[in-house]
Parts: sequence; C-alpha cells; structure tokens
Amino acid sequence: MSVFQKADILLPENVSFEKWAVVACDQFTSEKEYWQKVNETVKDAPSALRLVLPEAYLDHTDTCEIDHINATMRQYLADGLFHEYDQSYVYVERTLNSGMIRRGVVGVVDLEQYDFHENSTSLIRATEFTVPERIPPRMKIREDAVLELPHILMLCDDPQDLILGYCEKVKEELPLLYDFDLMMDGGRITGRLLQGKHAAKLDEAVAAYEKAVREKYLRLCRQEIVYNVGDGNHSLATAKSHYEQLKKRGVDGTHPARFAMTELGRLQDDSLVFEPIHRLLRTDSAALLAYLAERNPAGTFVVPWFTSEEEGTVKLALSEKELPLAKLQNDLDAWLAEQEGEIDYIHGDDTLRKLARREGMIGFLVPPIAKDHLFQDILENGVLPRKTFSMGHANEKRYYIESRKIL
Repeated sequence: MSVFQKADILLPENVSFEKWAVVACDQFTSEKEYWQKVNETVKDAPSALRLVLPEAYLDHTDTCEIDHINATMRQYLADGLFHEYDQSYVYVERTLNSGMIRRGVVGVVDLEQYDFHENSTSLIRATEFTVPERIPPRMKIREDAVLELPHILMLCDDPQDLILGYCEKVKEELPLLYDFDLMMDGGRITGRLLQGKHAAKLDEAVAAYEKAVREKYLRLCRQEIVYNVGDGNHSLATAKSHYEQLKKRGVDGTHPARFAMTELGRLQDDSLVFEPIHRLLRTDSAALLAYLAERNPAGTFVVPWFTSEEEGTVKLALSEKELPLAKLQNDLDAWLAEQEGEIDYIHGDDTLRKLARREGMIGFLVPPIAKDHLFQDILENGVLPRKTFSMGHANEKRYYIESRKIL
C-alpha cells in the first residue's frame, strides 16, 4: 500500500467557489483586518471560512466557537451541500500572481507512516521542529470535527516527474471540477478529477515514485524517506496526535482518521520557491552582538544585521553540515533564555530592514536554504529549526476547497 493514496473527496455543489475558498488558517495571524475583509466578502454564503478557525483568533477561542464550527460542518452535510467523489484524486493547477503555475494533486497520506518527533525514521518527515504547545489547541478543534479541510502541502523529490507529470499529460481528458479566481489576491486555481482508470494509473505512478525515492536515499543516507511536509507541519502533527488518541480508545486501522488529506507538490518545480524567514528581536542589541561574538570566536559564516543606528555582520562558527540558521536560532534561543527580549519572524529582506530601523530592534538577514538538498538535509541533520523557510508569500498558500469525512 502506498503512503500517498486516493480518497473519498468532498466538493461543494451550487456554491460560489470564489466565496467558498479561503486561505490557510495559519496565515495573516497578526492581521485580523485581513480576516475581517474575508468575512465581509463571504457574508452569508456557504464558505470554508465557517469550517475553520483563523489562528489570528486562536488565543481567544472558547468552546462555543468550536462547537459552532462543528455544528456548521454537520449542517452542511445534512443540507446536501457536498458531492462525494469516491476513490479519487484532484489535479490542481494554481496560477500565482507571478504568472507561474504551481502543480499539485490532492489525496491522503497514511499517518501510520508519519512521525513528527525529532528522531523520526518514518517515511514522512516533518521539515521543521514541532512546538508541542501548539498542538493541544488544534486538537480541541479537530477532536469532534466530522470533516477535515487540508492546508497541508506535502513535497515529493521526483526528478523524473512521475506523479504530476502523469496528471499534466492526461489533464485534457479529466473532468473539470472548478476554475476560478481566489479571493484576496490569491491568484487563480483549476481542479480536475482523476477517478477510475486515471486514478488507477496515478496509483501506479505513485508506487513507482515511492519505490525509487526509498532506494535513492537508502543509497545516499542509509535511511528511507518518501515525503517531507512543506507547509502545515503543525496541522499534520495534530492529525497524527488525534489518530493516536483514537487508537488508544480502540479504533482499528480502517478508521478514516488514520489518513490526512494533503496536496502533494514536487520539489523540483520552478514555481516552488523557498524564501528565507528572517529574525527580528526587541532586545539590547549591543549586548546581544557581544554575546554572539563570544559564542562564535572562530566564526566564518557571515550573517548581516541591522539596527536603528547601524548595520554590520556577525560570523557564526558552524560544525560540519550544520545549517547557518540552526546555529543562529540556537544562539538566539540561548540569549532569550537568559536575557529580556522578544523574537519575531519576518518575510522579505526590505521588510526586515524597515522593521529593524525601529528603536530597540535588531534584525538578522538569514540565507535561503537550497531546496534541492532538503530531503538529504533532513536525513543527515534532522528537522530544521522552526520558521526556516516559507514556500511563497502568505496569499500563495493553499486555499481550502476540498474536504473529506473523518468521523
């Protein structure tokens, strides 16, 4: 049985897809005005907005709000809002604002083959450190939910383009499910159905890919890996934790919560861009720079920094194969454990420079990681530090469209 599989996929019928689809709930967490505009756009129309909880409001969520989300899920099902496509995949083409097209295919992954802990040897690996405190509030949302809506983007290392290449080859034969502009400057998206013979052929392509990638990394690293989590590490960790709880209560391996819906993307696609996430601190910058110099007396790797008054560089002392960001994050964590300060994670070089010019701030411009080495880096060095990279801007993240039953 493959790790990535077809599923019974739900799509809404007779709705405005422009109002149905909303961006991943973990985006725009500091911009409640974004979500207010989404709410104003949706109004009373059926929408995935009513089935998820934007994390901008996560700290202020109570049981009543979660109960309301769950009740809406049940109401949408009772109203016959969805059509279920049995044992299917959905081939997705997302036109980004840059004009590039990001390809993906929606299916499910087997959570028995996934472990998010740091020393995992599972076939699906987390790419970044999972913060345990972030899972319980998400568990409260999932534990009584009858539906799951995915914003997880999984990555395959598929230089032969076995999986998405097949989808693209036959796309003109596939029934069109949707084709529309995403709200709030999200670009355009098209979805096509793979069912029957096309789903069976994609099963074969997935099996061929999984066999090839396992053999590749056994040769290179003496370990097996099939997929890495690109976006949605904590969401997939929540799905896994929920399933493990259900197993303790006696459910067997046929329970739908054993699987989690994801979109699978290809590491090699040009549209998949890894952007660095910079570090911004409110702290005593002069003391921090002295501290970093003391911890890195033989440093050679240069990281630029900016404050309101000046700019310069620090030099990090890296051990063999250590990622620069891992070293910087460890040093910053050690500083914050002893000294006063706050850290934030910033997208964009210009944004970092602008924010670092504020009084009492210091920004560190971190380098991007090489995406082609991602799988090998994970196997050799373990999970990356939190907030290592971002796959595109916030409005390029996955929008909720498909769903499936998990109860």
